[in-house]
Formats: sequence, structure tokens, C-alpha cells
Amino acid sequence: MISHTAEYALRAMVCLADHVHAPLTSQQLADRTRVPLGYLAKIMQQLGRADLVVGQRGPNGGFSLTRPPAEISILQVVAAVDPIRRVTHCPLGLATHTSLCPLHRSLDDAVAHIENAFSTTSLADLLDDTGNATPLCEPA
Repeated sequence: MISHTAEYALRAMVCLADHVHAPLTSQQLADRTRVPLGYLAKIMQQLGRADLVVGQRGPNGGFSLTRPPAEISILQVVAAVDPIRRVTHCPLGLATHTSLCPLHRSLDDAVAHIENAFSTTSLADLLDDTGNATPLCEPA
């Protein structure tokens, strides 16, 4: 449903949301989220360009969120690294399909539901989940 890149970005963002008290280095994020360090570095650049994270160099440096976890939606994170693609025209390029056929309209409706769910779920919501699952990030 979403790419590995989007999954990795979400892991990193949830980890940062769970550690708002201090920045985390790329290595700490990679270790805690089990994302390859080189891949994570590229993802963090994209998240920085989208103004979702800020990086600070130096001995006390690392990455942190640019705003509170409640103000960052899953959709914003996904859109920063691998935007969800809507079905806006016939994927077959058929000239006779001036509007979406029932199949592609149904597929686009499903994508719209996903976008809505992602846009209404914040990083804080993911941290506040009271289920029995273990934390996403490995403990320090």
C-alpha cells in the first residue's frame, strides 16, 4: 500500500515524536527503527526539505521535529517522501475514457479513503494508541 521509503519515514518520525526531549542522531534513529543508515540519511533530507524535521550538527546535534507531534499528520510524512498517487485519468490512455470507468473510480475512492485516514491521524495519535503492541522504536 505504501512504499518502503514511506514506511521508513514514518518509523523515523514516530521515533522522533517519542523522543521530543532531545535530538536523535542518524545512527540512533537507524538503530531504533531498523532502517539502513544510508537510506535513512536520504529520507531525513527529504523530511527536512518538507520542513518536518530539522537537523543540528555538533556534539549535541541530531534530528528533531519542527513542530509538536499532534501537528504532523501521517499524510504529510508520506507526501514528503513518496506522495500517494490518485487515479485522475485512464491508466490505459484510452481516448474514449473521458471520465474514470467504474474500476478506476473505485480504486481512486479507496485511495481517497486512505488519504483521509492519513490526514486525520497525527504522530501523537500513533503514540497515544493504547493497544498491546510494543513500542515502534527500540529503547535506548
